Amino acid sequence: MIEAVPFWKDERKLAILFQVLLLTVVVVVLLFLGYMASTNMAARNLQFSFGFLTEPADFQIYEGYTVAKEQGRWILRLYHPSDQVWQAMVTGFLNTLRVSFLGIVLTTVLGVLIGIGRLSSNWLVNRLSFAYVELIRNTPLLVQMVFWYLAVFLLLPPIRTAPRFHGVIVSNKGVLIPWPVPDAAWAGFAPYFYAGLALWALLWLMRSVWRPPRWLYWLTPVAAWGLGLYLVGSIPLELSVPQVQGFRVEGGMQLSPEFSSVLLALVLYTASYIAEIVRGAIQSLPKGQWEAPASLGLSYAQTLRLIILPQAMRIVIPPLGNQYLNLTKNSSLAIAIAFPEIMSVYETTVNQAGHSIEGILIVMAAYLSLSLFISALINWYNVKVALVGVAR
Repeated sequence: MIEAVPFWKDERKLAILFQVLLLTVVVVVLLFLGYMASTNMAARNLQFSFGFLTEPADFQIYEGYTVAKEQGRWILRLYHPSDQVWQAMVTGFLNTLRVSFLGIVLTTVLGVLIGIGRLSSNWLVNRLSFAYVELIRNTPLLVQMVFWYLAVFLLLPPIRTAPRFHGVIVSNKGVLIPWPVPDAAWAGFAPYFYAGLALWALLWLMRSVWRPPRWLYWLTPVAAWGLGLYLVGSIPLELSVPQVQGFRVEGGMQLSPEFSSVLLALVLYTASYIAEIVRGAIQSLPKGQWEAPASLGLSYAQTLRLIILPQAMRIVIPPLGNQYLNLTKNSSLAIAIAFPEIMSVYETTVNQAGHSIEGILIVMAAYLSLSLFISALINWYNVKVALVGVAR
């Protein structure tokens, strides 16, 4: 006869009770905060409403795009002061998304390279990597951001006398680079371009039912795009090179001093942490993982690329996701140098229209959705590369 376990000794029941109590405390705190907010707003004769989002923004954002409905369809276009407040918030969110995405890509590459450099047998590479990590990691991010903006980009030569490197112009107006833009042939090529992406996505979704060979993933979109290029008869893109005309610049893509400073500071700062994560992951592997490939005649580079890094990535992924989240949230510091990310747009909106509580809820929801999306991708990839136990 199985003896009943007392309630206070049943770990499963105690865990459920603890979760219920914790959820109750959270709900009570949220209700209390909501009550205090509504009471204070009523005392100041303020009304909780999101109706201000449809009012004209009436302020300028010098960099960024927004969404608008024109001729019955939604398009992406430059922001205009006559747009509504919600369109201004979209501009800020897209700017946050742009600097976060580019920052994640660039900081991953730089962090891995610096992390490998920390373990290099070359004395100069090792010491330079060590100095980079110690200097950047121990300097506040906000200080670095202001330094790049005030002491570097704003002190660069004027655009008319700025140096040029194969079409790239670096001046106090920012960085201008050549950029491919669609030409008249794009309209005929676009259906084949999107069809190739759709076929690739379909193959990826069918992988649980039928696992196609790896080469088919690449062949399908390439075949669709090749057919489109053959029927169109020309490449539907042309390289737009920036040209200085008086005090204006035509063509190319311009990265403003504010955007460049924010991106550079975020990439350098976050890469110093990623470098230490990569270094620690590589050093945690058994020494035999280096010795066995060497005994087979593999070079240092082959060992690193084929043996060490694939194993280290399984250790790196969880803390790497934390650094991606930190980079995304640290982009809010760009308000200090007037880059129009979502926090900067929120501050301007509150100064003009009020509704600070509604505005901060929108900002919190934007950062929460972006963080949850990044976490979901990291968790998916972590499960994908995790080692699967083999039944004996």
